[in-house]
Amino acid sequence: MKKSRYTDSQILNILKQAENGVPIPELCREHGMSSATFYKWRAKYGGMDASLMARMKELERENRQLKKMYAEERLKAEIVKEALEKKVVKPSCRRKMAKAAVNERKVSIRLACVAFSISQTCYRYESKFSDENDLIAEWLIRLTHNQRNWGFGLCFLHLRNVQRFKWNHKRVYRIYCELELNMRIKPKKRIIREKPEPLAQPQRVNQSWSMDFMHDQLQNGRSFRLFNVIDDFNREGLTIEADFSLPAERVIRTLEQVIEWRGKPESIRCDNGPEYISKKLLLWAANQGIRIEHIQPGQPQQNAYVERYNRTVRYDWLGQFLFSSIEEVQDHATNWLWTYNNERPNMGIGGITPAQKLRMAA
Repeated sequence: MKKSRYTDSQILNILKQAENGVPIPELCREHGMSSATFYKWRAKYGGMDASLMARMKELERENRQLKKMYAEERLKAEIVKEALEKKVVKPSCRRKMAKAAVNERKVSIRLACVAFSISQTCYRYESKFSDENDLIAEWLIRLTHNQRNWGFGLCFLHLRNVQRFKWNHKRVYRIYCELELNMRIKPKKRIIREKPEPLAQPQRVNQSWSMDFMHDQLQNGRSFRLFNVIDDFNREGLTIEADFSLPAERVIRTLEQVIEWRGKPESIRCDNGPEYISKKLLLWAANQGIRIEHIQPGQPQQNAYVERYNRTVRYDWLGQFLFSSIEEVQDHATNWLWTYNNERPNMGIGGITPAQKLRMAA
């Protein structure tokens, strides 16, 4: 509102002069104002003293402020009602809505920022790493497409430890959530034991191996078996042998093939299956100087390393594809074994791959 160039005392003095009989045209000419201004003053301030006039002006000013506040609050409520159909808590989303309100509703930046609870610094912020964010998103989409059961932890460890990117985990997780790649968290069901027996942790390569069988079916319904062998030290998968029948002779032949390039283990941990308790396998192990350690019946947790490895085999590829022949199973197992040893981070050895753990030990 335009401020008058006449003070309150000047206006009251002019009105008193008119009441004392001074002609109005003469007053207007003397003080340089129009007659309309004089009559407006007399209608508004006639019969008032200085205190009443100041109080009335104060009330008018408060009334204007209240009207302005009410108009702003009503406008903010309308903006928020139109923009917020659901709860939005991320500053980036609120910044987009504030910019849309400024462009479409033609409201001020200050009002838009107050309506959406952001600062003007946040409103004017421009992302500096949009190209890198696109690269992170591309890598995450590629990893989750190729490895469907990888969660954020494995994806981040693969980018950090295998691909050697230095991106912060919070940044990668933010983009991971924006892409809606989150996997449903399955609650773990654990058996509570009073005194669980601790699992021995090997301190060097070939100190202890573990072996176990898995079962599945081909597309035509015929059952087949997988023979898995791992090194407990670095969780490295040494072999996956697939066939319809894997007797003790086949187990011995597979172990000999692994020993040719890997070296001889000090001990091999296994369950009490018929192939593992056969005289042929025990005699072969005694001749080789290898100790066969059988777990207690009904206690698979004592062979936890290979049991956890079996779960990875099941969820990573065995349970995701239908195979028409045993040759196809063997080819897929061989290709996946290289990926597991060289590209898949393992949480049990500190988020690195078995191949990296082996190089560190060497």
